[in-house]
Amino acid sequence: MTSVRAQVIVLAGPSGAGKSRLAERLGLPVLRLDDFYKFGSDATLPRITSGANAGIVDWDHPDSWLQDDALAALESLCTTGRAEVPIYDIAHDGRCGSQVLDLGSNRLFVAEGIFAQEVVPRSRVEGWLAEAYCVRQHPLVTFWRRLDRDLRERRKPPLVLVRRGLALLHDQQRVVAHAVELGCRPVSPHDAWDALQHLLDRSRR
Repeated sequence: MTSVRAQVIVLAGPSGAGKSRLAERLGLPVLRLDDFYKFGSDATLPRITSGANAGIVDWDHPDSWLQDDALAALESLCTTGRAEVPIYDIAHDGRCGSQVLDLGSNRLFVAEGIFAQEVVPRSRVEGWLAEAYCVRQHPLVTFWRRLDRDLRERRKPPLVLVRRGLALLHDQQRVVAHAVELGCRPVSPHDAWDALQHLLDRSRR
């Protein structure tokens, strides 16, 4: 096992549940795992096979995401305190550059995204993991928050966003159960905030 310089707080959960907002409130460096999506032109992207969205890319499937690249960035951050990470433009389905994420003197950082639960087992084995949470709210709250955000940011055409949102609303219970199975603790944003304040207090002693 490689020597660990910093540990990661993983924030998983459904899109729109409040992961990014919670990560920003914590004031720690943030690794945005959604920036590790594949390019929209990638022939290996999974596609929805039935229903109103049949034929379009399934951006909520783990195969639309580069897990090995995300884990490599996590390893670099935890062992060296630095990593070069991509910048992804969701509206254009592709990377638009990269940047260096430097932890500085921080011994903790956050990794958040809709596939964040996928990095938990490896992070736990390697000693990188500080805590892992699945942030959740009532499915209708998540639906409206996600739709409002995606429309404001013009991520996709409105009809696509509504259809995707309805599909995710019905799939939320499975998403949370999967995150729990991989080692995340299901919590509300408020409860996660309270628990993480105790963790941050301990890390400063």
